[in-house]
Amino acid sequence: MTAVGGSTRRDERKGCGRLTGSARPTSRDVARAAGVSQATVSLVLGGKWHGRVSERTAHAVRDAAGRLGYRPNLAARNLRLGRTRTALMVVPALTNDYFARVYTGAARVAAEHGFGVVLYPSPAGVGPARDPFGSAQAAIDGVIASSMAADALAGIGGGELPLVMLDSGPAAPGGPPTVDLAVADGMRQVVRHLVGLGHRRIAHVAADIDAWTFRVRTATVAAELAAVPGAVLTSERCPLDVEAARAAALRALRAPAGQARPTALLCDGDLLAAGACKAARSLGLRLPGDLSVTGFDDFALAAALDPELTSVRLPAEDVGARGMTALLALLDGEAVASVELPVDLVVRDSTTPPAV
Repeated sequence: MTAVGGSTRRDERKGCGRLTGSARPTSRDVARAAGVSQATVSLVLGGKWHGRVSERTAHAVRDAAGRLGYRPNLAARNLRLGRTRTALMVVPALTNDYFARVYTGAARVAAEHGFGVVLYPSPAGVGPARDPFGSAQAAIDGVIASSMAADALAGIGGGELPLVMLDSGPAAPGGPPTVDLAVADGMRQVVRHLVGLGHRRIAHVAADIDAWTFRVRTATVAAELAAVPGAVLTSERCPLDVEAARAAALRALRAPAGQARPTALLCDGDLLAAGACKAARSLGLRLPGDLSVTGFDDFALAAALDPELTSVRLPAEDVGARGMTALLALLDGEAVASVELPVDLVVRDSTTPPAV
């Protein structure tokens, strides 16, 4: 394909090819190639075609846009809408695998709608979080916050930006919509799995973090075991850190004189479970022959440990994707309902019936 006299013509060898030369393909070019109107192109590429355009037509528009190399002029669109097409995601930490996966899901959905996502850590997980832009309302369209308290975000954009909370607890009346995990059900699955194997002396290695998700885990473990005849529950709290968990597990396993040690360590996270495994080995205990260990998260670490770790799998990417979808709906003026996503226990080799 060549440009003649400053104009650009199409490569007809494959029907409708990519425009080259100095001209940039327009929505009119896409409409002509797909055999639809420019309004239809705008609906499809703006992500607002559902219920208005058929799946077949939407596919034709996206296919034509891809072949032509068409990219919407986001600057012009944003100026018309008064939007930056940028969302802020606030998380307690950047180093935690869970939040990386949540971000991945949110960023994927955002990209499909021409949005960007800025990731911002507020390490304490509680307020107030500083406004990262000085005046966030001038720089972002809305906020997604994961595993935090809603009032921690009041300082961002004056608390007036559209907000979706992830894994932060059920929505308060009149509060922002939430996308939560079925954390209580996950813990119930773990406890019932251990009890079903015959464990009655269970130590809970609990995360020493004042957040909804960990409060629910602690309350659920206590409630479940309270209903099991002969069950003995002990608990040790520690930060989300392997070495801290090792120390906590050692405290749990060094039972006072005359008291039998636990036969299972139930951990609030896979990192804590890794520390628990280190503690058990330092005491010469066989895993899982002498001691069963469970985690919660099902990170890649769970399958890397030896023995592989029984853990609760969290659909982290789906949490992020659903959160971003909810925020986009809020920005379009739609009512958004809170949701709870199911979790699943993945049983591996770190749990067996107790030896005694």
